[in-house]
Amino acid sequence: MSLRQYRPRARSRRLLSGKMALTLNLLLVLSIALQMSYPLIHGSALTIVTVLTVYFGAATMIIHSHFAFGLRFSSSLLIITFIYALAVEIIGSKTGWPFGTYHYDHSLGLAIAGVPLAVPFAWIMATYPLLIVARRIGKGWVFLYGGFALMAWDLFLDPQMVSAHRWQWVFKGRATPFEPEIPLSNSVGWLLTGMGIMALLHWALPEARRKHGASLLIPNIFLGWLLFSGIVGNLFFFHRPGVALIGGLAFGLALAPYFFELRFGRPDTF
Repeated sequence: MSLRQYRPRARSRRLLSGKMALTLNLLLVLSIALQMSYPLIHGSALTIVTVLTVYFGAATMIIHSHFAFGLRFSSSLLIITFIYALAVEIIGSKTGWPFGTYHYDHSLGLAIAGVPLAVPFAWIMATYPLLIVARRIGKGWVFLYGGFALMAWDLFLDPQMVSAHRWQWVFKGRATPFEPEIPLSNSVGWLLTGMGIMALLHWALPEARRKHGASLLIPNIFLGWLLFSGIVGNLFFFHRPGVALIGGLAFGLALAPYFFELRFGRPDTF
């Protein structure tokens, strides 16, 4: 006689139509392909790829949220996150609080009050899949778990963008470990503002998925890619092993319980 772990079968779900699935898959592939090309190009082409990466990534997440959770969810996600991120970035760039003193370069395209439109869409790109993670793992601490995850993701983002001169910092205090051009206050600011957006979205957005629609495979692949590319890119292309180490540890710590839960924990039943 053998003992086996019993894992009840998840409720059956009607899948997306062929066109809907194709749209999501193409958007994901394009988003990842753009990121893969980043260390291989230079000049104006790199500027274009940087902006397109953000917009395609955000589009992938918004459309997935619509297919998985419905129109109310996706539209609220877009509006709330965009307004929140834009307000936070305007305040941050004008006052130096809570991130520190910084300014954006004009190469990121159209801007509102000095904040490029690509920046709020970068928030959307990362916040949506990390909200899914925080809701599954964070229990009653979704805001804290999600805020930490966003802060950890930024440990990869900021060094890459600063080295490309997309934005610059001015500071005299302590720097982030292995990131001497970025103040430690930036991580504190990301934790605080990340907790704010996660709390707001957790309160405003429904948790139950539609009975017919997208699985969570797309955001899961995207999160895995962000971790993998952040480590590999900094080790072998950007030659910043310290960033690979600190970003990999922090972001890996945020994602590991989620992927462990998906593999060995309760099945995805909603």
